[in-house]
Amino acid sequence: HDGGGYFVQRKVLDELCLDEVAQKRTWSTKPTLSERVKESLRCSVPRLKRTALSWVPVLSWLPYYSIRENAIGDLISGCSVGIMHLPQGMAYALLASLRPVFGLYTSLYPVLVYFIFGTSRHISVGTFAVISIMIGSVTERLAPDSNFIVNGTNQTGSVDLDARDAYRVQIACSLTVLAGIFQILLGVVRFGFVVTYLSEPLVRGYTTGSACHVCVSQLKYLFGVTPARFTGPFSLIYTLVDVCRLLPETKVPELLVSLVALFVLIVVKEINACYRQKLPMPIPIEIVIIAATIITHFCGLTSKYSIDVVGEIPSGLKAPQAPNATFFSEVIGDAFAVAIVSYAINISLGKTFALKHGYKVDSNQELVALGLCNTVGSFFQCYSVTSSLSRSLVQESTGGKTQVAGVISSIIVLITVLKIGSLFSDLPKAVLSTIVFVNLKGMFMQFMDVPMLWKTNKVDLLVWLVTFTSTLLLNLDLGLAVAIGFSMLTVIFRTQVPRYSILGHVTGTALYLDTDTYKEAKEIPGIKIFRSSTTIYYANAEMYLEALQEKSGLEIGKLLTAMKKRDAKLKRKQEKEKKEAKMEAKKQRKAVSHLSNGTFSEVNERKVSAGVKGQKTSTRGHSKGQVNRAYQNDTTMSDSDSDTGSHIFDSITQVSKPGGEKKGKACGSSTHSIILDIATTSFVDTVTVKTLKNVCVCQDLCSLTLLITCVVEQLETAGFFSESIPKSRLFVTIHDAVLHSLKKLGQTDFVLDVSCSTRM
Repeated sequence: HDGGGYFVQRKVLDELCLDEVAQKRTWSTKPTLSERVKESLRCSVPRLKRTALSWVPVLSWLPYYSIRENAIGDLISGCSVGIMHLPQGMAYALLASLRPVFGLYTSLYPVLVYFIFGTSRHISVGTFAVISIMIGSVTERLAPDSNFIVNGTNQTGSVDLDARDAYRVQIACSLTVLAGIFQILLGVVRFGFVVTYLSEPLVRGYTTGSACHVCVSQLKYLFGVTPARFTGPFSLIYTLVDVCRLLPETKVPELLVSLVALFVLIVVKEINACYRQKLPMPIPIEIVIIAATIITHFCGLTSKYSIDVVGEIPSGLKAPQAPNATFFSEVIGDAFAVAIVSYAINISLGKTFALKHGYKVDSNQELVALGLCNTVGSFFQCYSVTSSLSRSLVQESTGGKTQVAGVISSIIVLITVLKIGSLFSDLPKAVLSTIVFVNLKGMFMQFMDVPMLWKTNKVDLLVWLVTFTSTLLLNLDLGLAVAIGFSMLTVIFRTQVPRYSILGHVTGTALYLDTDTYKEAKEIPGIKIFRSSTTIYYANAEMYLEALQEKSGLEIGKLLTAMKKRDAKLKRKQEKEKKEAKMEAKKQRKAVSHLSNGTFSEVNERKVSAGVKGQKTSTRGHSKGQVNRAYQNDTTMSDSDSDTGSHIFDSITQVSKPGGEKKGKACGSSTHSIILDIATTSFVDTVTVKTLKNVCVCQDLCSLTLLITCVVEQLETAGFFSESIPKSRLFVTIHDAVLHSLKKLGQTDFVLDVSCSTRM
């Protein structure tokens, strides 16, 4: 109509009519298992090409790379990101308890691998604070300073730094290759969806808690103190207390260097943020590194004030070396945690930029690409990598269009490692720690999630707070496990405590809405329409039944108990009468066999005939008894599982007939029909089927409405349909079920009033 409304005129559709009208397919369109195996083993040139392009994405875009459109942006972006790699690589290597040169290696090799196998155009792969602190917790746990004391005891001896650092590198490489293997295997079996179980509040709460660990670990460089090493739960609290205890021993020169560097870095960061649109590229904060190195070298701060510096950075690249497999058993749990966390961070950033720029990121290929970065990098003494938010933002904002920018950044890191890396030997570690502090600003800004989640979703807020607290107190590995477990519990809790409501009809429409929410939604006299907000399954089926009984007045438990007692009593009576009839027939036959008189024989034959006739009559009388189907063994019932949504509306209608009045009174209300709106049900299990059967068996007439075919098939497989619950009472919508119920009761006037205008 011109007014925007519309009319629908059709007959009431049950499942059988729907199959006829919509021409339901009776064959399966899915290929069989043998056909799928043959298709997977079939080889052709187009298939080989598709496989190569999917596993090596660089082949799909590099041949079509436009130099005119992309070269300038990628060049500027690559130079900017490459300059950022230098301080971040060296600073984050300290978080991993490794020498700074290994951070430079980690900023070189994995970037080249991701260029070949990655699918995101804008993320910058390399060192990251959270992953570095996770690696550092493992290396310090397995290779503490106390294991490398020479020439004395723990109090008087010195630490063999070269042996300790070499051992820690082996541990880091072993953990990295194992994490990479996990990622590759998960990617090959198309298990990229596992990251969906790490919700955004969980990831943000976890990274915020990890940022606190990073800050506490860098305080020793800031104040120039040496706190004790703590591991396990509450290690962050113990470390913070120990640092506070050592504050009187603070080295003032190192504190001054830290404060000056921190001030300069903050000023430069704010200038870059304020004039982001006007500057062709951000002002490089690496000038702080150069300035600090020059001042420390020419002023002799190392010898005069004992300022802790980076030390020797060897020039050149080292030959590849296989990781030590003997550490695998000790780091397998940490490796899996690193694999999951690094992938979660990587894919979340990748999808963010892909959504912004209108392209697609393959989650499974990203898992394989990140696994190859870690696996290949571990042979070149790199530790685990993921994408960095700060570098990725710079790469995107400075005009980077493809991963060619990553290759250019790798070239800058390569030049530094080969030629100018040794010039940074006098760089104070305090300056690197301030770089870490400044780069954590984005993570600490995530504390603003708390007031936002308080207003929008308190369950997500609870997930954020529990994740943050567990990460803070229980350390990174246990904190992640607790966070994932709690997040899963919230999902289970939501399905176990759904919202139950009674629906009413909105006059002049075919809409049925919650009567508590909408004033115009009025209940139809004698009909209760009951809705659940979530799937009915074994965990909430009992609560569903209790809520149904409370809102409808249908006492299902009492009805089932009464019917069970009646059936048991009827069965005992039948057995007793059969036994008596057999005994009587036996006596009659015995008497006939001993009588020779014809008259007596005739009379006895009549008696026997009458006895047999009475037995048959009794048997026919017993056949009219009702059987409680709810307590029969359902041998055909089996568990069902489906990921497809379904519309199930179950209409249980009582028809007025002899005996029906008494059954209606058992319900404790004037309700003659009940419609169950289970539109949110996405699968049915055996408990769901039995629950619905128990409801239906208490009534004389059952009407169901179902829209999704797969759930109908599940109900058929579970043996739900029978003579008492035929598919002819399976309807398409609530409105169809209501009209059917009213028609059965003979309320045609009301049916016409409801159905005359189905305007929506």
